[in-house]
Amino acid sequence: MPKFQSAAELETFRAEILAKRDNAKPCIAVCAGAACDGLDSAAVAAAFLAEAAKQKLDGKLEVRTTGCHGYCEKGPNVVITPGDICYFEVRAADVPEIIAATLKGEVVERLVYKDPNTGAKAVHMADVPFYKHQTRLLIGDNPKIDPMKIDDYLALGGYKALVKALTSMSPQQVLDEVKKANLRGRGGGGFPAGSKWETTRNAPEKTKYVIVNGHEGESAAFMDRAMLTGNPHKILEGLIIGAYAIGAQKGFMYTRHDMPLLEKHVRNALAQAAEYGLLGKNILGTGFDFECELHFDVGIFVSGESSALMRSIEGNPPEPRPKYIRTSVSGIWDKPSNLNNVETWANVPQIIEKGADWFTSIGTEKSKGTKLVSLSGHVVNSGIVEVPMGTPLRTLVFDIGGGVRDGKTLKAIHFGGAMGGSIPADLIDAPLDFDGMSKLGAPIGAGGLLLMDQDTDMVEVARYLMDFLTKESCGKCVPCREGMAQMLQILTRLAESQGKPGDLERLQDLIEVTGVASLCALGKTSGDPLKSMFRYFKPEYEARIAGGSESK
Repeated sequence: MPKFQSAAELETFRAEILAKRDNAKPCIAVCAGAACDGLDSAAVAAAFLAEAAKQKLDGKLEVRTTGCHGYCEKGPNVVITPGDICYFEVRAADVPEIIAATLKGEVVERLVYKDPNTGAKAVHMADVPFYKHQTRLLIGDNPKIDPMKIDDYLALGGYKALVKALTSMSPQQVLDEVKKANLRGRGGGGFPAGSKWETTRNAPEKTKYVIVNGHEGESAAFMDRAMLTGNPHKILEGLIIGAYAIGAQKGFMYTRHDMPLLEKHVRNALAQAAEYGLLGKNILGTGFDFECELHFDVGIFVSGESSALMRSIEGNPPEPRPKYIRTSVSGIWDKPSNLNNVETWANVPQIIEKGADWFTSIGTEKSKGTKLVSLSGHVVNSGIVEVPMGTPLRTLVFDIGGGVRDGKTLKAIHFGGAMGGSIPADLIDAPLDFDGMSKLGAPIGAGGLLLMDQDTDMVEVARYLMDFLTKESCGKCVPCREGMAQMLQILTRLAESQGKPGDLERLQDLIEVTGVASLCALGKTSGDPLKSMFRYFKPEYEARIAGGSESK
């Protein structure tokens, strides 16, 4: 592999890659995302390779194993280019027919999307309802990239933003562009990324760190792992640009320990970037040095909390620190440390390449860009969705998600995982917006959207979420450890219709205490699901007090 000494060398190499590629040659992209992998997409990919070898199609057809295509409900997914022809629920036995049709320029009709209500078929990705209502700026490249090949990323313009930042922008200009874009953190809080960067940049310590939080412990959220597994270089490029703006020479990618494919792809991306001279000393001859390491969690939810994560990187138990200690000023080894999640970093290259004005043209007044959302629960079409901020929830649930399974009616939408909130179906036209959703009591969080149908027991939902949080508490502080245990005890009684008079009042007291006195966000927001339940579904809880009748 070449080690580029300048931006000009990289651009020359990019041109050579593009010159060798025949865009008219059919390419079969097999999704190897988590859902498709669970449905044995590996066997499908192997069958394509074997059949291509059998027919001696080398040079006539390409088979590519890619990251997640998004439409998890219909896996294994296959996309054929040119034309973005989509096949769903593909099996190894379908492979000879697909290859034969592809070589003839024909379509295998039985494998394309079929509307469950009208029977209408959609052949091309842009016509499939799940895809046609999306704006796939971040995840849209996944079907076009073999995540093990950096050249695929370069062919799509990868690392152009890094070249621009290092060769024609000062660190301050990069920071100003991110601030102007009003990029808000996609990990849950929605805090302006540029402001965090500026705090770390202005901290007096010379040694600074930047971190990718890829822990993604939020239940019903699987966007980050789809990005990290499917297009790791996009996140890495954003991290390097951020390091340049902040003045950091060391970075960390922190992710889950239980995803071997993700680990394989990220380790490979780091190695390839280093071999190409995009990591290490004197990157592209600009004098900027940056190195990055991969670190793993220890299997507990709280290790995704910022200060706990940084303690984990240090080699300590992942226990949160008091919030008056700002990690932007005193983080890893007490050095200024900037932490953003995977999706936030992934937005950086497009902001630098296309400009803040372009980015701010997408979304709402205070929530810019697109948002990745995981659709799950009682939804017809589960998967990973990307839409502009401000998109009505109705579009997510019905136009993209296909509505509620089994013809049932929608009862509630839950956002934000175990520390999020639930809103009733009559708020379905609310826009996807950081501030608006928070006011409704269902903060977006990382982006896990859970649909609940008419038969859902909202008391059991709260009990389930509290049970999860109680088990995941690190136990360091009493309000969290004991407060959640008491809330779980009361919720368990209520779920069994054995509630006692005063239980709801006690729950409200415990919500207040844990919210004020807990050390980290896990404890502070553990009562948030209950707040939304009491706001919208309180009659169900009142009916569970002993002597009442069960209500759903």
